[in-house]
Amino acid sequence: MDCRDAYALSEFWRPILGYVDHSDDPNEPGHEECPIFDPETGHTLLFIEVPDPTPGKNKFHLDLRPRTGTRDEEVERVLGLGATLVADRREANGLGWVTLADPEGNQFCILRSDEERKASS
Repeated sequence: MDCRDAYALSEFWRPILGYVDHSDDPNEPGHEECPIFDPETGHTLLFIEVPDPTPGKNKFHLDLRPRTGTRDEEVERVLGLGATLVADRREANGLGWVTLADPEGNQFCILRSDEERKASS
């Protein structure tokens, strides 16, 4: 993921996704490349500093489902980690999602958990 501050963005996303630093190469302030990975699957996100700002809307967009708990609990947790609210699309019937932004303005959504979806079907 191209960004302005690779360390800060990796620090923001690591607890949200439940990812970790590589034990043999932990991320530190000033690093221009900061990978984080899922300890269960090995999936890796790499944050790379680039000098050019992203013009217009961000080019990637994550739709996230909580691994545990509810959508609403996850929204509160992520807001507490520094996300900002962009749009609240929750509906009275429990459907919908919430759009948030990371510290660099990249938008992402929090959807209902699989458990919530199963309970309403």
